[in-house]
Amino acid sequence: MTPRRPGLSTLSIHGLPHRRADWTPVVGPVFQSSTFVNPVGSSEEVLYTRYGNNPNQVDLARKYALLEGAEAAVFLSSGMGATALAHLAVLRPGDHLLASEWIYGGTRRLFDDELGRFGIEVSYVDPTQHRLWRKSVRKSTRAIFIETPTNPTLRIIDLAPIAQVTKEFGLALLVDATFASPINLRPIEHGADVVITSATKYLNGHSDVIAGAVAGSASFIEEVTRLMRLWGQSIDPHAAWLVERGLRTLAVRMERHNANGLAVARWAEAQAEFAAVHYPGLPAHPEHAYAREALQGFGGMVGLQLKGGVRAAERFLKKLKMIAHAPSLAGVESLISEPRLTSHKGLTAEERTRIGIPDGFLRLSCGIEDAADIIGDLEQALGR
Repeated sequence: MTPRRPGLSTLSIHGLPHRRADWTPVVGPVFQSSTFVNPVGSSEEVLYTRYGNNPNQVDLARKYALLEGAEAAVFLSSGMGATALAHLAVLRPGDHLLASEWIYGGTRRLFDDELGRFGIEVSYVDPTQHRLWRKSVRKSTRAIFIETPTNPTLRIIDLAPIAQVTKEFGLALLVDATFASPINLRPIEHGADVVITSATKYLNGHSDVIAGAVAGSASFIEEVTRLMRLWGQSIDPHAAWLVERGLRTLAVRMERHNANGLAVARWAEAQAEFAAVHYPGLPAHPEHAYAREALQGFGGMVGLQLKGGVRAAERFLKKLKMIAHAPSLAGVESLISEPRLTSHKGLTAEERTRIGIPDGFLRLSCGIEDAADIIGDLEQALGR
């Protein structure tokens, strides 16, 4: 009889459950050490925190790989570090990368400003136009990159037809699923080869750590780890310990994030001051039907588009009391930001509008406060 696979909440807390030896700590210690004593004459791998083999780093990566359903994982010092090394692990000079048009602004700048320096060309595709993926593949194409749910418009990309293209042409499919967390979406189950996440966000969940992670096959993670050791992007042991502590409550936090996001979106949809509300849990969302099938929760992120543009947005933001006007997302506290000034600042107003981020668009990260209090703060900011 095949043993039952532990649930996601159990994996988040224990990894694969096992009996602990007597007198061992229930909570593992922080191994805040740069190096470890090496046996004389040993040919085994040196334990060195820059190498990513500190016990805090190893234990966290093993647990995250289980959550994503991957063979292996590695943590890095930021989400952007994870994105960069994941792509450098599969791309070489002269290669071509196909990417979704709907991606985080920092990722877009990495692709446009930096990959070209390595002789790597990047082109973009409307991710909803499935035929374009196949038509856009070149002889030099090596990988496809997707972000889902998208930042900040909350579009949900169907990975299955894109995975079919990558399998047909022997390409790698890399997916950034930061906005979902492995509780709501596990891209490998939908055909992805690599999962990238900003662990700063839901994995840690307390707005006190900067970290990133990559999960995939053992051979792929071996290459990312090789690059990490050379480029110096390993996660600090204490940061790894904090992320691991955050993982212990990931499943229960996501339940509240999901519930609060849906409650806020339903409330906002009924308010005349908003020109549009972007949330996959709403029937009006273009991918609502698919989201109901693919996601285990709709998340805590809500896109709010105010009538009146920039001035209306600034008036609204200045009146908020509990919800903090700050970048980043997915903490236990609610945060709100303007993508035109943060994540997508590098785009012109016309470019932002074309991808669904007009002036007046606000990105709300619903925390785990009482939903009525989040809604109450939004309501009073509207002038009620």
